[in-house]
Amino acid sequence: MRLHTLRLQAFGPFAGTHTIDFDALAADGLFLLHGDTGAGKSTIFAALCYALYGKTPGDRELLLRSHHAPADLLTEITLEVTLAGRRLRIHRIPAQMRPKRSGQGETAQKPETHLSEWTADTTDQGHFEASSKSHQEAGAEITDLLGMSRDQFCQVVLLPQNEFTKFLHADAHRRRELLGKLFRTHRFSFIERWLNEHSRTTEKNRNDARNDVLRLAERIHQAAGPDLQTQHTAPTPEDPRTLTEPARAWAQDLLHASQTHHDKTLQEAATAKKNQTAKQTLENAARELHQQQTSHTSARQQLDLLQEQKPHQDTLEQRRDQARRAQQAAPQLHAADTAADDHARAQRTEHSARSHLLPEHTGLDVRRLEAAEQSTRADAAVLIALVPEEDTVRTLSAKLERVDAERQDFATQQRTSQDWLEAEPDTRRSLEAQRDAARQAEQESALHHAALDSLKIRIEAAKRRDIHLTKVAKAEQHLADTEETAIQTGQTYLDIRRRRTEGMAAELAATLTDGTPCPVCGSCTHPAPAAAQDGQPTRQDEQEAETVHEQAKTTRDAAAAALHGLREQAATATGEAGETSLTDLQTQHTTLAAELADALGRAAIQGTVQEQLLNLDAEHITQTQHHSTATAGLSARNADYDTLTGQLTELTTKLTTARGTHPTVADRVGELTRTAERLKEAAEASRALAAAAQTLTHRTEQATLAAKDQGFDTLALAQQALLDDEALRAIEEEITQWREDCAVHTAVLEDTTLQQAAAQPPADLDTATAAREAADSQHTNAAAAASAAHTRTQDLTALAAGLETAVQRLEPLEQAHSTARHLAELVTGNSPSARVRMQLESYVLAARLEEVVTAANTRLNIMSEGRYTLAHSDDQAARGARSGLGLEITDSWTGRPRKTDTLSGGESFFASLSLALGLADVVTHEAGGNPLDTLFIDEGFGTLDEDTLHKVLDVLDSLRAHDRTVGVISHVPELRRRIPHRLHVRKDPAGSTLAHLTEAAE
Repeated sequence: MRLHTLRLQAFGPFAGTHTIDFDALAADGLFLLHGDTGAGKSTIFAALCYALYGKTPGDRELLLRSHHAPADLLTEITLEVTLAGRRLRIHRIPAQMRPKRSGQGETAQKPETHLSEWTADTTDQGHFEASSKSHQEAGAEITDLLGMSRDQFCQVVLLPQNEFTKFLHADAHRRRELLGKLFRTHRFSFIERWLNEHSRTTEKNRNDARNDVLRLAERIHQAAGPDLQTQHTAPTPEDPRTLTEPARAWAQDLLHASQTHHDKTLQEAATAKKNQTAKQTLENAARELHQQQTSHTSARQQLDLLQEQKPHQDTLEQRRDQARRAQQAAPQLHAADTAADDHARAQRTEHSARSHLLPEHTGLDVRRLEAAEQSTRADAAVLIALVPEEDTVRTLSAKLERVDAERQDFATQQRTSQDWLEAEPDTRRSLEAQRDAARQAEQESALHHAALDSLKIRIEAAKRRDIHLTKVAKAEQHLADTEETAIQTGQTYLDIRRRRTEGMAAELAATLTDGTPCPVCGSCTHPAPAAAQDGQPTRQDEQEAETVHEQAKTTRDAAAAALHGLREQAATATGEAGETSLTDLQTQHTTLAAELADALGRAAIQGTVQEQLLNLDAEHITQTQHHSTATAGLSARNADYDTLTGQLTELTTKLTTARGTHPTVADRVGELTRTAERLKEAAEASRALAAAAQTLTHRTEQATLAAKDQGFDTLALAQQALLDDEALRAIEEEITQWREDCAVHTAVLEDTTLQQAAAQPPADLDTATAAREAADSQHTNAAAAASAAHTRTQDLTALAAGLETAVQRLEPLEQAHSTARHLAELVTGNSPSARVRMQLESYVLAARLEEVVTAANTRLNIMSEGRYTLAHSDDQAARGARSGLGLEITDSWTGRPRKTDTLSGGESFFASLSLALGLADVVTHEAGGNPLDTLFIDEGFGTLDEDTLHKVLDVLDSLRAHDRTVGVISHVPELRRRIPHRLHVRKDPAGSTLAHLTEAAE
């Protein structure tokens, strides 16, 4: 991957459009990215990640849209990059809100992705040709060309040293999480999970098969019962070995014992059957003799009882003869009874009819009742003609009520409209006053907005002013201290120089030797060389004092330059903020914001008030129309009301006279009609009673003559003797049944066989029955025992076959589970045969970590001058924890390995940097070998001393020598002097900016 250009527009802190030319920036293979904290250095890498993957680094959602950008400037990212030899241009527009192209307000801008590829035509002229506009297609193609996921890209292209320092000092679990994401070893975790799941599945199947064997063994044990004996031990869950071949032997032994017991029970059942047959023959003979003796005795007893009923039978025959004679006069007797019933019924009807008559009609005879009926019906006919007039009264009343209601509605509407029209001028004046006040408040809010914007700028400037003034005070103190130090070191240097000059003779004398010319006088003899005084400064002392003085002056000059810069910044901020204090400005801001809120609140009602005025105009027209309509309607309804009132009064007087005391004329007509009907019913009932009396007298005389002809002295005796057909038939059946019973019992007593049986001694049926029952019980028990033995043998045969099948199923499952469990324990590091407790994924990652360590040691050897060497360790972790991803570092000065967390800050930095670079190499190789021509290294250089920093930069130069471009993100000033090409990110209240610098220092 080689970066060419990156174009940012309204992205993050960058308000405008900025283009980064990586080809120019990386001309020397190494460039520096620096700037103030919060200026937007990390945003550049976030833009790269978003262009390639459509998402920013990490899980947090960064704010893509710049708050500083104009509303009509879309947020866009355009990246030109070479991936796997193909030059691509990726243009992305994230989702955002933009102004509508027509009208007011905003609309949603959908995310867009445009992927283009550089192609050359037949004339060797190149251009970008559109490849895809689909998010998914473009993302898949870019990911395939890069060969790594977003997490891998962020980890190996941007090397965040704090993260790798954590990785350097982390435990095995944390290292596994990072390496697993980078090398995508989740497939090995899947294998572990699958093997564990497979082990649990085979264990479940094995346990199910064991349970089947145990369940069948329990059923065999229950079927065999406690009486069957076997030499084999029953299978138990405590000893799984008894669930296979021992279970087979145990079941077959029980089956053989059951078959032997079944043969014995069959012999015992046959013997019991023979004894049962003999006892049944003896019982049948005793039962037959007992039945004959019982029949003869019962016949004698029943015949004696029938002879005792002879007087009753004679009485029944006499009653039958009287009933037969009474039946000859039955028609006349029935006619007399019917006439008596009709006469009684006619009396009740006539009494009931007269009880419903008016008091003046109860004593009238038939003729006068009929005359009263005709007079009543004539009165009703006259009133019927007036019944429809009552409907007319109700219609007029309803119409009068409706007219009155409409009249009241029109009057109410008239008053309502009149009241509204009278109150309208006051309402209009109030609304117009509110509208004018809202317009005034709107003008005030515009002024407050402008004042607030200006005040915000002054407040920000005041904050910078106060910060710079504080820094100026500290810088002035620091400058005073450095000047004092420079003066002191200068005095010390001059004092040492003076003292050395004064003692120069002694210094020269110290170099004289006999025979050697003196450098001053040329004499070869030195009779009286000068002697050095105590504490005489040497040349080295003078040089050291001069070096200290020069360092003090350099520090003083740097402090003066820093103070000058701070004073310029403070002056600029003071010019923007003025002399007003920050607290006063903030108080003014709070007051002005409150005034703005108040003005906005008062101006907010302007639209509502204007709408109310428009509604008031429309309502005025409506109410005027309502008032005119109500006045005309009220006049018409008053005239209708007077006319209807006169008609209703006249008709009501006429109907009051007609209905009398009744509620309505119809009610009075109904009452007259009901009275006529009652008179008619009473006349008819009187005529029917007279006819019934004549009929009763005639039929009574005929019935009395018929009774005397049949031999009855009175009509009452004949009626008493008369029976219906059912009663007469019952008497005859009883007489016949008695005669038949006497004949039957007499025939039984005359039977010769029964007479012979009665002459014998009484039969002992109980003894014979008891003997037969004992034989039956013996046979039943023997047959039940044989049946139970047969059933048990059948059950044991079936269960033994089922057990055989279950054992055959269990044996391969035992082997399968043993194999699956061994594999699962092996890949999870729990196998007793494993040398170390290492999981499969950890094993794979350990191999990758060894490759990373090998690649890292190449750089670490240079940075540490051969002192440190990283090593991978798979020793057992503390308290039995799984191992495999340990790291330790060997110090060649001591020859002993030690923990990585014992390294100092600088040592941790170059050790973690070596790991990061090594990891980038291995991940790149793992991802398919696509070269990563551009790397970014984020901070950490501030922990290094000058020599180590140079060694680290030498390593970075070696990366540059292998056609890699390295971007360093750092605040360290030394790097600005060492790296010529720099990208400076400056922050500003209006948005951050970018500048490509090439000079050695700012």
